[in-house]
Amino acid sequence: MEHEGKALAADETDTHHQRGPGVASVHVRAALTWCAIFPMVAVGMTTMGWFAEGWHPVLRALVLTLVVVPLAVYVIVPRLLLAYGKLSGAARNRKLRRANGRLKREARRSTSIS
Repeated sequence: MEHEGKALAADETDTHHQRGPGVASVHVRAALTWCAIFPMVAVGMTTMGWFAEGWHPVLRALVLTLVVVPLAVYVIVPRLLLAYGKLSGAARNRKLRRANGRLKREARRSTSIS
């Protein structure tokens, strides 16, 4: 991304490019992608060991990535991001409710003192 001739990192913002609420940072997306890919690669390598033992390592990597990458990108990572969004939204709502409760208690105290 670029703004006014200055290159911006994927998670960097300036006054014109704000990350919207509920949008995961690049760090969260990277962690969730790793959480999706690592188990699939581990299971895939174990499974492929049974029938692809004699294959060239590059061919094994090709076949494995042909399965893992689309599955991760189109199925697993979007679901993990959705779950993350729901969890972070719920946490944000709890925080707002607590803050509103504190404000209401302070307002009651200030009116009862006056």
